[in-house]
Amino acid sequence: MANIKSAKKRILVNQTKYERNKAVKSAVKTAIKKVEAAVAANDKEAANTALVAATKLIEMAGSKGIYHKNNVARKISRLTKLVNTVA
Repeated sequence: MANIKSAKKRILVNQTKYERNKAVKSAVKTAIKKVEAAVAANDKEAANTALVAATKLIEMAGSKGIYHKNNVARKISRLTKLVNTVA
């Protein structure tokens, strides 16, 4: 256990950031799964709606520094390409 006051504070701050980042990443994964499920069901309307929601979540995570900008771009690109395959 840390003895120095600033080290104790870093532990608390890191824990808080870890929990926030974990929650956001989990929400992003859930949104991606919703898009993939809609595509698997061949539901173009639901896939487009889910894509918009997922894109927003992914971009917000990127702006907060949870994901790197290239990772954000790659996730959105793959999802968009997947939705475009629906007839």
